[in-house]
Amino acid sequence: LNAVRLTGKELSFNNLIDADAAWAAATAFDDSTVAIIKHAIPCGLACRDSVENAFAAALAGDPVSAFGGIVGLNRPLDGATARRLVDSFFEVVIAPAFDDDARKALRPKRNLRLLEMPASSPAASLASWDVRFIGGGMLVQDANDGPDDPTAWAVVSQRDPSAAEWADLRFAWRAVRFVKSNAIVIARDRALVGVGSGQPNRLVSVHLAAMTAGPRATGAALASDAFFPFADGVAAAAEAGVTAIVQPGGSIRDAEVIAAADAAGLVMVFTSIRHFRH
Repeated sequence: LNAVRLTGKELSFNNLIDADAAWAAATAFDDSTVAIIKHAIPCGLACRDSVENAFAAALAGDPVSAFGGIVGLNRPLDGATARRLVDSFFEVVIAPAFDDDARKALRPKRNLRLLEMPASSPAASLASWDVRFIGGGMLVQDANDGPDDPTAWAVVSQRDPSAAEWADLRFAWRAVRFVKSNAIVIARDRALVGVGSGQPNRLVSVHLAAMTAGPRATGAALASDAFFPFADGVAAAAEAGVTAIVQPGGSIRDAEVIAAADAAGLVMVFTSIRHFRH
């Protein structure tokens, strides 16, 4: 709500919810990051050395689902990125600023809403309280906005992560907090390539994420917002080509889950913190 609408028509209820999610996801990372949001979760999310490269990687994550989505950037939008952006249909772009070249490139998109968000503005989704309304009242809890501390994570598998796997595990764990439970994300080279969200069965979420990722799951990292209650999800991830998994741990079947990871030669890391968000 602190954003200034520079162009385009009025925003709808869903536009505002998705723009908030886009800003929260994009600003959760230090490097140049682009988030593409559809139905309040990221279908594309990537960190790169430039906004242009981050946008290309985010869009490549799931270009079909990105159609009609909301784009969030944690850096000003430049002309080169804007010229890539006009080739696709988006409802809203939210960024700290838009340079003159970017505005010129986006001018033909008359209905595209451009939201200029002060860089210092907090994401409402990561405010100090998380409030949900239910019949007769509301539920209030502390927001899930704490920093990640990989030094406190435990490698519970026989194999240790490589440097590349560590980078993707950290990225995936940060990304999965923006996906609804049962949340599964698959990440490769610090970009989402598969998402499974909102399923009553965690195994189905793994299958959905793997289906979207396809061959890109080979050598990728997977993050689960809550523990694997059975080893079947780990087996499905391994079958898809995933080589590293980060999850909270804490199941009564942790030993079976770890054994399945070891049998498949996977890395498994426990965080002891969950991102189980409905």
